[in-house]
Amino acid sequence: MFFKDESRHGVSIVDLYELVQHAGNILPRLYLLCTVGSVYIKSKEAPAKDVLKDLVEMCRGVQHPVRGLFLRSYLAQASRDKLLDLGSKYEGAEDTVMDAVEFVLQNFTEMNKLWVRMQHQGPVWVKEKLEKERSELRDLVGKNLHVLSQIEGVDLAIYRDTVLPRVLEQVVNCKDELAQYYLMDCIIQVFPDEYHLQTLETLLGACPQLQPTVDVKTVLSRLMARLSNYAASSVDVLPEFLQVEAFAKLSSAIGKVIEAQVDMPIVGAVALYVSLLTFTLHVHPERLDYVDHVLGACVKKLSGKPKLEDIRAKKQIVALLSAPLEKYNDIVTALTLSNYPHVMDCLDYETNKVMAMVIIQSAMKNNTRISTADKVEVLFELIKGLIKDLDETATDELDEEDFKEEQNYVARLIHMLYNDDSEEMLKIICAVRKHIMAGGSQRLPFTVPPLIFSALRLVRKLQDQDGNVVGEEEPATPKKVFQLLNETIEALSSVSSPELALRLYLQCAEAANDCDLEPVAYEFFTQAFILYEEEVADSKAQVTALHLIIGALQRMNVFGVENRDTLTHKATGHSAKLLKKPDQCRAVYACSHLFWVDDQDGIKDGERVLLCLKRALRIANAAQQIANATRGCSGPVSLFVEILNK
Repeated sequence: MFFKDESRHGVSIVDLYELVQHAGNILPRLYLLCTVGSVYIKSKEAPAKDVLKDLVEMCRGVQHPVRGLFLRSYLAQASRDKLLDLGSKYEGAEDTVMDAVEFVLQNFTEMNKLWVRMQHQGPVWVKEKLEKERSELRDLVGKNLHVLSQIEGVDLAIYRDTVLPRVLEQVVNCKDELAQYYLMDCIIQVFPDEYHLQTLETLLGACPQLQPTVDVKTVLSRLMARLSNYAASSVDVLPEFLQVEAFAKLSSAIGKVIEAQVDMPIVGAVALYVSLLTFTLHVHPERLDYVDHVLGACVKKLSGKPKLEDIRAKKQIVALLSAPLEKYNDIVTALTLSNYPHVMDCLDYETNKVMAMVIIQSAMKNNTRISTADKVEVLFELIKGLIKDLDETATDELDEEDFKEEQNYVARLIHMLYNDDSEEMLKIICAVRKHIMAGGSQRLPFTVPPLIFSALRLVRKLQDQDGNVVGEEEPATPKKVFQLLNETIEALSSVSSPELALRLYLQCAEAANDCDLEPVAYEFFTQAFILYEEEVADSKAQVTALHLIIGALQRMNVFGVENRDTLTHKATGHSAKLLKKPDQCRAVYACSHLFWVDDQDGIKDGERVLLCLKRALRIANAAQQIANATRGCSGPVSLFVEILNK
């Protein structure tokens, strides 16, 4: 206000501008000159571009880094509203916008030089302190770029031909880690997204020229994030991305950066590919070839190296593989990516299992149905970490709770594999069987039952088909499926799970009964009795198994007289051989139901029913006598009540 009011100092603004240049000390002189120069421009007694050019040249007189930075920052602040922009009251000829750009760029260049020079202003032992001070002063330099972005006259042509090349020249030539990282980040943040898209090649071309220690991955990640948001803002801008070939340029730049920075850790390289994949999924979600290309580039980087041990790198790989699942909400889409399994092969055993769980959970969350044998093959190759031991040394370190949870997920996944076509469904069952049979004794009790029930569902669908039909390719028939089931359960019975195998044999026998296949049903019962006799040793397990056999046998209506008598007498005989008398009694009176079935003609043998009940009474009497001899009192009468109810 003092310099504006000529009546207070009695000197014209032109003379005042000359007068302050005679101040004794250079720093106060230049601060005064910037202040008076600002008033001089407002007076319009001289062209604004000449005054600004004079001021920016005069400020070269201060070469002390900190003082020079603050002086030029003051100049930028004082002249900000006096730049020769479009519509400015100080606008003169047509080239005034370029004069404003030249002024800001010149001030920026000098400030950047001073800022970089700060690191050499003291002894080595204060270097950390100097770096901290430099970091705190970085906004003084960055404000110039912000001013440039606010000049309305800076259109795409001026930005592409003048602003960006000059700024990048300073960034590359300063060869300072802090300055390069900060200024690249500033360029990305302050200028419009459409400018970045149209000048992508120039901007990316500077990245490989940066110092090896610069965190280029963060710079590129932020650039791709901004471009992704720009693409999401409107569908009208998507053709621009295809026109400038944004994906190809970004992919090429990332490859050059990784090649140039030979010391870049694996986690940095993978993080770049994660950012590129995220960009691709946002901008070109329909281009699966782009997605597969990114995965392939990651595989190429990781190939020839040992399994990843860096926890951060492993997390990035999981993020890379999870991105397509989250975007498409469809595991089937991921199965079409040829490089997807190769990326998983780069993971260690534990991380491979984590990723396999992510894949299964994605399929369940989106209720995805995998309906072809080829896709099942690919899927089970992806989750092989859960269905077989990839690392033999890890088998002894399994956490029981985690293991059960993992196998239960695999079991649930098997139920989701379905195709309405019987032939294809049989191929799916065979493919699953091939994979799970290699899972080892610990996994089979979890994975075999869902496979058996999937096959039984197919059997019931095939009930009306003729098992003797022959064509070019042998069709799916109940007999063929039952052969497969028999072999599968036999493998389960040999790995210390006889009770489970016995239950599955009985389920298959009931399915064979529904299909009217007496020999098949008889074979399943035979296998169940063999298991009972040879493998089930625990007395409680014997009781449970025998009641299951009796219950299943009662529901059979496919057997002829001879086969039914054989199995019935076998069940009755085993009932009388149970260890405890009460168990014997209950099993024997349960056998009485086998001789009287209301819904089948010819099986109403009252005489044998009576024999079973009398035998049960004798056993109950014996049980009471034993109780009286050992405890001094008669045993409970509950057995008699149960027999009476029969």
